[in-house]
Amino acid sequence: MKTYKAKKGGLITCILLGILAVPLLTYLLDPRPFNERLNFLMIFLMPSTIIFWPYFDTYYQIDNQILKYKSGYIKGAIEIGSITNILKGKTRWVGIKPALATGGLIVKYNRYDDVYLAPEDSETFIKDLLSVNPSIQVIPSEAMSGTENA
Repeated sequence: MKTYKAKKGGLITCILLGILAVPLLTYLLDPRPFNERLNFLMIFLMPSTIIFWPYFDTYYQIDNQILKYKSGYIKGAIEIGSITNILKGKTRWVGIKPALATGGLIVKYNRYDDVYLAPEDSETFIKDLLSVNPSIQVIPSEAMSGTENA
């Protein structure tokens, strides 16, 4: 089983740092004693774990004939034999998106299904998928100019 780390884009990193900074600064600048501010800290930490969980727990795995993906609470598996196309260098804004960056891969499988993934090393990821299923068609983003953004 081979594991691939997810690419972490600058935009998601900045958003998460902003989400962390505002309540933390509010907490630190609050003039009340520490024991009175403790409830605020607990109320802040609980939702933060849900927000930050995908950032630290997003990866993809190829295990024999199965492509597995996990991003926090989103997880799934795709039979590699059912993958028909990989759109390379595209960004998906809606749908199943266990990814943290733009410019990733849209993996189309079965007849109408697809998922957006963004591994750190897309080339190695694609090569490993092709070694399992050589009939996958890889379509670079340059070949899709003039088509609508998926």
